Amino acid sequence: MSDTWTVDRAAAALLDAEETRTEREPLTDEWPELDKATAYDIQDETMYRRLRRGENVVGFKLGLTSRAKQERMNVRAPLVAWLTDAMALPAGDPVPQDALIHPRVEPEIVFVMKQQLAGPGVTAAQALAAVERVYAGAEVIDSRYRDFRFTLPDVIADNASSGAFVVGAVGLRPEQLDLALEAVLVEVDGAVVDSATGAAVQGNPAEALALAANELAERGLAIEAGQVVLTGGMTDAVPIPSGGTVSFHFSTLGSVHLSGGA
Repeated sequence: MSDTWTVDRAAAALLDAEETRTEREPLTDEWPELDKATAYDIQDETMYRRLRRGENVVGFKLGLTSRAKQERMNVRAPLVAWLTDAMALPAGDPVPQDALIHPRVEPEIVFVMKQQLAGPGVTAAQALAAVERVYAGAEVIDSRYRDFRFTLPDVIADNASSGAFVVGAVGLRPEQLDLALEAVLVEVDGAVVDSATGAAVQGNPAEALALAANELAERGLAIEAGQVVLTGGMTDAVPIPSGGTVSFHFSTLGSVHLSGGA
C-alpha cells in the first residue's frame, strides 16, 4: 500500500471534493496499487461519515451494469454503492447544480423491496420474488474525478459517482411488466437522443438485483425490506446544464422529467 494514502485519507479527500465541488485526479494516479477490496473499504468509510453527519441509508445503487456505460467509462465490471436520503431528489425539483460538479443523468429501472434479499447464491428469480414494486427512475451521477476519468477501484471508492436520484410515480408489481423488454426513450430539450430496453442492464434488471445481493454478501451486507435499488443506467448518461431539460419516457412505467434549473 502507498506510504501516503490510507482508507481514511482517501475517504476524506473524496468527501471534501464533493462538498467543495472541486474535481480531482483519480486516486490511482498516486495510489496505483489501490485494489477493489480496499476501494470498498473507502466507500464504506465515506458512508460512515455520511451517517455521522445525519444522513440515513435508503438503499443501494448499481453502477456500470450496461455495456453502453462500461464502454463509455472504459470499465468492464459492475459495482455496488450506497444510497442515502440526502441523495433523493423529489420529482419536479431541479437538479441541484450548485451542489454538484458536472452532473449527468441516466434512465434506470428501480426496485423497492418487500423483503430482505441476502446472498450469496441469489438468482434473478429469487431476487425478483423479493421485490414489492418496480418504478421508472433517473440517476444524477457526479464523479469527483476530472472528466469522469477513473479505474474500477477509483469509482468504487467514489460511491459509484453518486449524486442524486429520482423515482417515478408509476409503481407496478414485477409480474405486470417484462423487465427485459421495458423500453426507454431519452429526450434532451425535446429531441430524442437515445433509447434502450431493460435487457441493456445485465440482460435483465433482475440479474442486476441478484448481482447486488451477492456482491453485498461478500461484505456481510444485505438489501433490506423497504429499501430502494437503482439497477444501473440503461443508456449512456447525458449532461444536464442549467436551463436544459431531460425526459426519460418508459413504455409502461411512465416518464421521468428533470430540469437543469435556472
